[in-house]
Amino acid sequence: MIDDRLNVFPIDNGIFSRLCDRKKGIGADGLILIKNSDSTDFHMEYYNPDGSKSFCGNGSRCAVAFAFRLGIIGKTTTFSAFDGTHHGQLFDNNNVKVSMENVIDIKTHDLDFILDTGSPHYVRFVSALENENVYETGRAIRYSEKFKKIGVNVNLAERLDSKTLKCYTYERGVENETLSCGTGVTAVALAANFEYDLNPPLTIVTKGGELKVNFDRSNNSFTNITLEGQAKAVFKGEINA
Repeated sequence: MIDDRLNVFPIDNGIFSRLCDRKKGIGADGLILIKNSDSTDFHMEYYNPDGSKSFCGNGSRCAVAFAFRLGIIGKTTTFSAFDGTHHGQLFDNNNVKVSMENVIDIKTHDLDFILDTGSPHYVRFVSALENENVYETGRAIRYSEKFKKIGVNVNLAERLDSKTLKCYTYERGVENETLSCGTGVTAVALAANFEYDLNPPLTIVTKGGELKVNFDRSNNSFTNITLEGQAKAVFKGEINA
């Protein structure tokens, strides 16, 4: 998370991989710049380690928490991002809730699901998630003939009960499994409603923690989608890149 309201951060693809490197850099799944905006409270600019841009659900929650720490916003905010305008709200228990873009269609692929929740996602439901190799399966799908050109994030998910699912995600751009993906768990929640008729709000358990997804559905379209979970600052510092 970098405060770039002065617009001085040097944009080049190499710097993202260097900063995100877990041995020679800070270590991260992606990099977020907080920038000024003419139409909203701030603009969130998210980069994957390979320099590609996308929307990041968990990143947007962290951006809201960071903007609050910077004194840019109060407990509610409107901000812009790669996929459009979003709303955010902070709560006293470190929870941050953000609005997501509407999802107008879910496509099926064999027995799996494809949908865009700000980033493209592939969702496969399995019966024993702990036995799955998300890196191998995710990489095989991401680089398959259908997806290798533009890429796709791959989510393997298991239904635990009528309100809870577990999810592991392989993310394009990172090209590896990540501990939690906000747009991914949102995709899993919507696909679970479509597949199992599970009613929101739904809790999605990831290796990085729990997230809550709420939404309204009309036919195959989803509106009023929100993503909520904790966003805690763990350290701050400076780096000479």
